[in-house]
Amino acid sequence: MAKRDYYDILGVSKSAPKEEIKKAYRKIAIKYHPDKNPDNPEAEEKFKEAAEAYEILGDDQKRAQYDRFGHEGMRGAGGFGGGAGGGMSMDDIFSQFGDIFGGHNPFESFFGGSGGGGRRSGGRKGSNLRIKIKLSLDEIAHGADKKIKVNRLVVADGVTYKDCKTCGGSGQMRKVVNTMLGQMVSASTCHTCNGSGKIIDKRPAGVDNSGLLQKEEVIDIKIPGGVGEGMQLSMSGKGNYGPSGGPPGDLLILIEEKPDELLKRDGNNVVYDLHLNFVDAVLGTSVEVPTIDGKVKIKIDPGTQSGRILRLRGKGIQDINGYGAGDQLIHVNIWTPKQVSKEEQEILEKLKDSPNFSPNPGKNDRSFFERMKEFF
Repeated sequence: MAKRDYYDILGVSKSAPKEEIKKAYRKIAIKYHPDKNPDNPEAEEKFKEAAEAYEILGDDQKRAQYDRFGHEGMRGAGGFGGGAGGGMSMDDIFSQFGDIFGGHNPFESFFGGSGGGGRRSGGRKGSNLRIKIKLSLDEIAHGADKKIKVNRLVVADGVTYKDCKTCGGSGQMRKVVNTMLGQMVSASTCHTCNGSGKIIDKRPAGVDNSGLLQKEEVIDIKIPGGVGEGMQLSMSGKGNYGPSGGPPGDLLILIEEKPDELLKRDGNNVVYDLHLNFVDAVLGTSVEVPTIDGKVKIKIDPGTQSGRILRLRGKGIQDINGYGAGDQLIHVNIWTPKQVSKEEQEILEKLKDSPNFSPNPGKNDRSFFERMKEFF
Protein backbone atom coordinates (compact mmCIF):
# COMPACT_ATOMS: atom_id res chain seq x y z
CA MET A 1 0.00 0.00 0.00
CA ALA A 2 1.43 3.36 -1.03
CA LYS A 3 2.26 5.82 1.71
CA ARG A 4 0.28 9.02 2.00
CA ASP A 5 1.98 12.30 1.25
CA TYR A 6 3.49 13.75 4.44
CA TYR A 7 2.09 17.20 3.72
CA ASP A 8 -1.40 15.72 3.33
CA ILE A 9 -1.05 13.85 6.62
CA LEU A 10 -0.35 17.09 8.51
CA GLY A 11 -2.79 19.12 6.39
CA VAL A 12 -0.23 21.76 5.33
CA SER A 13 1.00 23.07 1.99
CA LYS A 14 4.44 22.29 0.59
CA SER A 15 5.46 25.90 1.22
CA ALA A 16 4.37 25.85 4.88
CA PRO A 17 6.95 27.32 7.29
CA LYS A 18 8.47 25.16 9.99
CA GLU A 19 6.37 26.67 12.80
CA GLU A 20 3.13 25.92 10.93
CA ILE A 21 4.23 22.31 10.45
CA LYS A 22 5.02 22.03 14.15
CA LYS A 23 1.58 23.40 15.12
CA ALA A 24 -0.18 21.08 12.69
CA TYR A 25 1.60 18.02 14.09
CA ARG A 26 0.89 19.10 17.66
CA LYS A 27 -2.83 19.43 16.88
CA ILE A 28 -3.08 15.99 15.25
CA ALA A 29 -0.96 14.31 17.93
CA ILE A 30 -3.21 15.65 20.67
CA LYS A 31 -6.34 14.56 18.77
CA TYR A 32 -5.13 10.98 18.32
CA HIS A 33 -3.06 10.67 21.49
CA PRO A 34 -3.33 7.12 22.93
CA ASP A 35 -4.26 8.46 26.37
CA LYS A 36 -7.26 10.19 24.80
CA ASN A 37 -8.09 7.18 22.59
CA PRO A 38 -7.45 4.06 24.69
CA ASP A 39 -7.66 0.70 22.89
CA ASN A 40 -8.19 2.41 19.55
CA PRO A 41 -5.77 0.92 16.96
CA GLU A 42 -6.93 3.34 14.25
CA ALA A 43 -6.14 6.37 16.40
CA GLU A 44 -2.79 4.87 17.31
CA GLU A 45 -1.90 4.42 13.65
CA LYS A 46 -2.85 8.03 12.88
CA PHE A 47 -0.75 9.14 15.85
CA LYS A 48 2.27 7.23 14.51
CA GLU A 49 1.63 8.39 10.95
CA ALA A 50 1.67 12.03 12.07
CA ALA A 51 4.89 11.44 14.01
CA GLU A 52 6.52 9.95 10.92
CA ALA A 53 5.45 12.92 8.82
CA TYR A 54 6.78 15.40 11.38
CA GLU A 55 10.07 13.52 11.72
CA ILE A 56 10.71 14.25 8.03
CA LEU A 57 9.07 17.66 7.53
CA GLY A 58 10.30 19.02 10.86
CA ASP A 59 13.92 18.47 9.82
CA ASP A 60 15.24 20.84 7.12
CA GLN A 61 17.61 18.31 5.54
CA LYS A 62 15.11 15.44 5.52
CA ARG A 63 12.39 17.72 4.21
CA ALA A 64 14.58 18.86 1.30
CA GLN A 65 15.39 15.24 0.50
CA TYR A 66 11.71 14.28 0.62
CA ASP A 67 10.70 17.24 -1.58
CA ARG A 68 13.24 16.16 -4.18
CA PHE A 69 12.93 12.39 -4.17
CA GLY A 70 9.64 11.55 -2.40
CA HIS A 71 9.20 8.43 -0.25
CA GLU A 72 11.72 6.43 -2.32
CA GLY A 73 14.48 8.83 -1.35
CA MET A 74 13.84 8.13 2.35
CA ARG A 75 14.20 4.34 2.15
CA GLY A 76 17.14 2.14 3.06
CA ALA A 77 18.56 -0.41 5.45
CA GLY A 78 18.15 0.32 9.12
CA GLY A 79 15.27 2.60 8.29
CA PHE A 80 16.28 5.06 5.57
CA GLY A 81 13.54 7.54 6.10
CA GLY A 82 11.71 4.87 8.05
CA GLY A 83 10.09 7.61 10.06
CA ALA A 84 8.99 7.74 13.63
CA GLY A 85 5.87 5.83 12.83
CA GLY A 86 7.72 3.18 10.85
CA GLY A 87 10.01 1.74 13.51
CA MET A 88 9.46 3.68 16.75
CA SER A 89 7.47 2.68 19.77
CA MET A 90 5.18 5.13 21.56
CA ASP A 91 7.94 5.82 24.09
CA ASP A 92 10.34 6.58 21.24
CA ILE A 93 7.89 9.10 19.81
CA PHE A 94 7.45 10.83 23.16
CA SER A 95 11.23 10.83 23.65
CA GLN A 96 11.94 12.35 20.28
CA PHE A 97 9.08 14.84 20.05
CA GLY A 98 8.26 15.51 23.69
CA ASP A 99 9.25 19.15 23.34
CA ILE A 100 6.36 19.61 20.91
CA PHE A 101 3.99 19.17 23.84
CA GLY A 102 6.08 21.10 26.37
CA GLY A 103 6.90 17.83 28.10
CA HIS A 104 6.67 14.08 27.61
CA ASN A 105 2.86 13.98 27.84
CA PRO A 106 0.67 16.79 26.52
CA PHE A 107 -2.22 15.89 28.80
CA GLU A 108 -0.21 16.57 31.93
CA SER A 109 0.51 20.18 30.95
CA PHE A 110 -2.83 20.91 29.24
CA PHE A 111 -5.23 19.18 31.60
CA GLY A 112 -3.21 19.23 34.80
CA GLY A 113 -3.44 15.48 35.30
CA SER A 114 -1.24 12.47 34.92
CA GLY A 115 -2.88 11.56 31.63
CA GLY A 116 -2.64 7.92 32.56
CA GLY A 117 0.49 7.53 30.50
CA GLY A 118 3.31 7.80 33.00
CA ARG A 119 5.88 7.85 30.18
CA ARG A 120 9.34 9.28 30.67
CA SER A 121 11.19 10.98 27.87
CA GLY A 122 14.36 8.91 28.34
CA GLY A 123 16.70 11.85 27.87
CA ARG A 124 17.65 14.17 25.03
CA LYS A 125 18.14 12.75 21.55
CA GLY A 126 21.74 12.22 20.48
CA SER A 127 23.55 14.09 17.73
CA ASN A 128 23.61 13.04 14.08
CA LEU A 129 26.68 11.58 12.37
CA ARG A 130 27.69 12.50 8.81
CA ILE A 131 29.71 10.46 6.34
CA LYS A 132 30.46 10.53 2.60
CA ILE A 133 30.23 7.54 0.28
CA LYS A 134 31.77 7.51 -3.21
CA LEU A 135 29.89 5.35 -5.70
CA SER A 136 30.75 4.12 -9.18
CA LEU A 137 28.29 4.55 -12.03
CA ASP A 138 27.47 0.83 -11.80
CA GLU A 139 26.64 1.16 -8.09
CA ILE A 140 24.52 4.22 -8.75
CA ALA A 141 22.61 2.43 -11.50
CA HIS A 142 22.01 -0.85 -9.68
CA GLY A 143 22.25 0.07 -6.00
CA ALA A 144 24.91 -1.19 -3.61
CA ASP A 145 25.39 -2.83 -0.23
CA LYS A 146 28.13 -1.17 1.77
CA LYS A 147 29.76 -1.91 5.12
CA ILE A 148 30.96 1.31 6.72
CA LYS A 149 32.98 1.78 9.90
CA VAL A 150 31.74 4.64 12.08
CA ASN A 151 32.80 5.88 15.49
CA ARG A 152 29.68 6.61 17.51
CA LEU A 153 28.76 7.26 21.12
CA VAL A 154 26.93 4.28 22.59
CA VAL A 155 25.47 3.50 26.00
CA ALA A 156 28.25 1.99 28.12
CA ASP A 157 27.99 -1.12 30.27
CA GLY A 158 28.71 -0.95 33.98
CA VAL A 159 27.20 2.50 34.51
CA THR A 160 24.93 2.87 37.54
CA TYR A 161 22.34 5.60 37.93
CA LYS A 162 20.40 7.26 40.71
CA ASP A 163 17.32 9.43 40.77
CA CYS A 164 17.84 13.06 39.87
CA LYS A 165 17.43 15.21 42.97
CA THR A 166 16.37 18.26 40.99
CA CYS A 167 13.20 16.68 39.57
CA GLY A 168 12.82 13.82 42.03
CA GLY A 169 13.27 11.25 39.28
CA SER A 170 10.32 12.41 37.18
CA GLY A 171 12.42 13.99 34.43
CA GLN A 172 10.23 17.10 34.53
CA MET A 173 9.91 20.34 36.41
CA ARG A 174 6.26 21.08 37.14
CA LYS A 175 4.99 24.55 37.86
CA VAL A 176 1.56 25.45 39.25
CA VAL A 177 0.24 28.97 38.64
CA ASN A 178 -2.92 30.34 40.26
CA THR A 179 -5.12 32.24 37.82
CA MET A 180 -8.67 33.60 37.77
CA LEU A 181 -9.71 30.37 36.06
CA GLY A 182 -8.07 28.19 38.66
CA GLN A 183 -4.73 26.44 38.82
CA MET A 184 -2.76 26.00 35.62
CA VAL A 185 -0.08 23.32 35.52
CA SER A 186 2.87 23.49 33.13
CA ALA A 187 5.76 21.10 32.73
CA SER A 188 9.26 21.46 31.31
CA THR A 189 12.20 19.12 30.87
CA CYS A 190 14.55 18.95 33.84
CA HIS A 191 17.79 20.76 32.97
CA THR A 192 19.87 18.57 35.28
CA CYS A 193 19.01 15.12 33.87
CA ASN A 194 17.73 16.27 30.45
CA GLY A 195 14.41 14.57 31.08
CA SER A 196 15.71 11.09 31.90
CA GLY A 197 14.97 11.33 35.63
CA LYS A 198 18.37 9.76 36.31
CA ILE A 199 21.91 10.94 36.83
CA ILE A 200 25.10 8.88 36.81
CA ASP A 201 26.15 7.43 40.16
CA LYS A 202 29.20 5.40 39.09
CA ARG A 203 30.90 4.94 35.72
CA PRO A 204 33.85 2.86 34.43
CA ALA A 205 37.00 4.42 33.03
CA GLY A 206 36.60 5.83 29.54
CA VAL A 207 32.92 6.61 29.97
CA ASP A 208 31.97 10.28 29.77
CA ASN A 209 29.72 12.25 32.11
CA SER A 210 26.68 11.31 30.03
CA GLY A 211 27.27 7.57 30.42
CA LEU A 212 28.45 7.18 26.82
CA LEU A 213 31.45 5.43 25.32
CA GLN A 214 33.14 6.00 21.95
CA LYS A 215 32.95 2.77 19.95
CA GLU A 216 33.76 1.74 16.39
CA GLU A 217 30.90 -0.10 14.71
CA VAL A 218 30.40 -1.64 11.27
CA ILE A 219 27.07 -0.57 9.79
CA ASP A 220 25.42 -2.20 6.79
CA ILE A 221 24.09 0.38 4.36
CA LYS A 222 21.83 -0.45 1.43
CA ILE A 223 22.09 2.25 -1.23
CA PRO A 224 19.04 2.33 -3.53
CA GLY A 225 19.59 2.53 -7.28
CA GLY A 226 19.17 5.96 -8.84
CA VAL A 227 20.84 8.11 -6.19
CA GLY A 228 22.82 11.10 -7.39
CA GLU A 229 25.67 13.47 -6.61
CA GLY A 230 24.91 15.57 -3.53
CA MET A 231 21.92 13.48 -2.43
CA GLN A 232 21.75 12.83 1.30
CA LEU A 233 20.31 9.63 2.74
CA SER A 234 19.39 9.14 6.38
CA MET A 235 19.59 6.04 8.54
CA SER A 236 17.36 6.53 11.56
CA GLY A 237 18.88 5.67 14.94
CA LYS A 238 22.44 5.07 13.69
CA GLY A 239 23.94 8.29 15.09
CA ASN A 240 25.24 9.04 18.58
CA TYR A 241 23.15 8.08 21.59
CA GLY A 242 21.86 10.90 23.71
CA PRO A 243 23.08 11.71 27.22
CA SER A 244 21.72 9.60 30.09
CA GLY A 245 20.41 6.95 27.72
CA GLY A 246 18.63 9.30 25.34
CA PRO A 247 17.61 7.93 21.91
CA PRO A 248 20.25 7.95 19.15
CA GLY A 249 20.44 10.49 16.38
CA ASP A 250 20.64 9.63 12.69
CA LEU A 251 23.44 8.69 10.32
CA LEU A 252 23.46 11.11 7.37
CA ILE A 253 25.08 9.75 4.21
CA LEU A 254 26.21 12.16 1.48
CA ILE A 255 26.50 10.61 -1.99
CA GLU A 256 29.44 11.36 -4.27
CA GLU A 257 29.76 10.04 -7.83
CA LYS A 258 33.07 8.70 -9.11
CA PRO A 259 33.77 9.55 -12.79
CA ASP A 260 33.46 6.64 -15.22
CA GLU A 261 36.10 6.15 -17.92
CA LEU A 262 33.61 5.50 -20.73
CA LEU A 263 30.13 6.60 -19.72
CA LYS A 264 28.87 9.93 -18.44
CA ARG A 265 25.68 10.57 -16.51
CA ASP A 266 23.21 13.26 -17.58
CA GLY A 267 20.29 13.10 -15.16
CA ASN A 268 18.87 9.60 -15.63
CA ASN A 269 20.41 9.34 -19.10
CA VAL A 270 23.81 7.84 -19.84
CA VAL A 271 26.02 9.37 -22.55
CA TYR A 272 28.68 7.60 -24.61
CA ASP A 273 30.97 9.18 -27.24
CA LEU A 274 31.36 6.82 -30.22
CA HIS A 275 34.26 7.49 -32.59
CA LEU A 276 33.86 6.07 -36.13
CA ASN A 277 36.31 6.13 -39.00
CA PHE A 278 35.17 7.84 -42.18
CA VAL A 279 34.72 4.66 -44.20
CA ASP A 280 32.46 3.01 -41.59
CA ALA A 281 30.36 6.16 -41.45
CA VAL A 282 29.96 6.13 -45.24
CA LEU A 283 29.36 2.40 -45.75
CA GLY A 284 27.69 1.57 -42.44
CA THR A 285 28.79 -1.08 -39.93
CA SER A 286 28.01 -2.80 -36.63
CA VAL A 287 29.89 -1.86 -33.46
CA GLU A 288 29.87 -2.80 -29.80
CA VAL A 289 29.23 -0.06 -27.26
CA PRO A 290 29.36 -0.24 -23.45
CA THR A 291 26.22 0.27 -21.35
CA ILE A 292 25.57 0.10 -17.61
CA ASP A 293 24.41 -3.51 -18.17
CA GLY A 294 27.34 -4.63 -20.33
CA LYS A 295 28.25 -4.37 -24.00
CA VAL A 296 25.60 -4.34 -26.76
CA LYS A 297 25.96 -4.37 -30.55
CA ILE A 298 24.34 -1.57 -32.53
CA LYS A 299 23.95 -0.95 -36.25
CA ILE A 300 25.42 2.14 -37.88
CA ASP A 301 23.45 3.11 -40.99
CA PRO A 302 25.32 4.04 -44.19
CA GLY A 303 25.85 7.76 -44.49
CA THR A 304 25.78 8.43 -40.73
CA GLN A 305 26.78 12.02 -40.06
CA SER A 306 29.10 13.31 -37.35
CA GLY A 307 27.08 14.78 -34.51
CA ARG A 308 24.19 12.33 -34.86
CA ILE A 309 22.78 11.04 -31.57
CA LEU A 310 21.63 7.42 -31.37
CA ARG A 311 19.26 6.46 -28.56
CA LEU A 312 19.00 3.17 -26.67
CA ARG A 313 15.69 3.47 -24.85
CA GLY A 314 15.54 2.26 -21.27
CA LYS A 315 19.30 1.69 -21.07
CA GLY A 316 19.85 4.59 -18.68
CA ILE A 317 19.51 4.82 -14.89
CA GLN A 318 16.33 3.86 -13.09
CA ASP A 319 14.55 6.85 -11.56
CA ILE A 320 14.71 6.71 -7.77
CA ASN A 321 10.99 7.55 -7.53
CA GLY A 322 10.04 4.65 -9.79
CA TYR A 323 9.19 6.70 -12.90
CA GLY A 324 11.11 4.41 -15.25
CA ALA A 325 14.65 4.38 -16.57
CA GLY A 326 16.44 6.95 -18.67
CA ASP A 327 18.05 6.28 -22.05
CA GLN A 328 21.58 5.80 -23.31
CA LEU A 329 22.58 8.50 -25.78
CA ILE A 330 25.36 7.65 -28.23
CA HIS A 331 27.06 10.70 -29.72
CA VAL A 332 28.61 9.86 -33.10
CA ASN A 333 31.98 11.45 -33.87
CA ILE A 334 33.75 10.91 -37.22
CA TRP A 335 37.45 10.36 -36.77
CA THR A 336 39.66 11.92 -39.44
CA PRO A 337 43.23 10.64 -39.92
CA LYS A 338 45.95 13.25 -39.72
CA GLN A 339 48.20 11.39 -42.14
CA VAL A 340 47.48 9.14 -45.14
CA SER A 341 49.69 7.12 -47.47
CA LYS A 342 50.36 8.13 -51.08
CA GLU A 343 48.05 5.42 -52.35
CA GLU A 344 45.28 6.51 -49.96
CA GLN A 345 45.72 10.10 -51.05
CA GLU A 346 45.31 9.16 -54.68
CA ILE A 347 42.08 7.34 -53.93
CA LEU A 348 40.72 10.29 -51.98
CA GLU A 349 41.68 12.71 -54.75
CA LYS A 350 39.64 10.67 -57.20
CA LEU A 351 36.63 10.77 -54.86
CA LYS A 352 36.63 14.39 -53.80
CA ASP A 353 35.03 15.77 -56.97
CA SER A 354 32.30 13.14 -57.00
CA PRO A 355 28.77 14.62 -56.48
CA ASN A 356 28.19 11.93 -53.85
CA PHE A 357 30.94 13.46 -51.73
CA SER A 358 29.55 16.98 -51.86
CA PRO A 359 27.23 18.17 -49.08
CA ASN A 360 25.36 20.17 -51.76
CA PRO A 361 24.98 18.01 -54.90
CA GLY A 362 24.54 20.19 -57.99
CA LYS A 363 26.37 23.06 -56.29
CA ASN A 364 29.81 21.59 -56.40
CA ASP A 365 31.64 24.88 -56.01
CA ARG A 366 33.53 23.56 -52.97
CA SER A 367 34.37 19.92 -52.50
CA PHE A 368 33.30 17.86 -49.52
CA PHE A 369 36.88 17.42 -48.37
CA GLU A 370 37.59 21.15 -48.44
CA ARG A 371 34.64 21.63 -46.09
CA MET A 372 35.82 18.75 -43.91
CA LYS A 373 39.26 20.34 -43.57
CA GLU A 374 37.66 23.46 -42.17
CA PHE A 375 35.45 21.43 -39.83
CA PHE A 376 38.24 19.37 -38.31
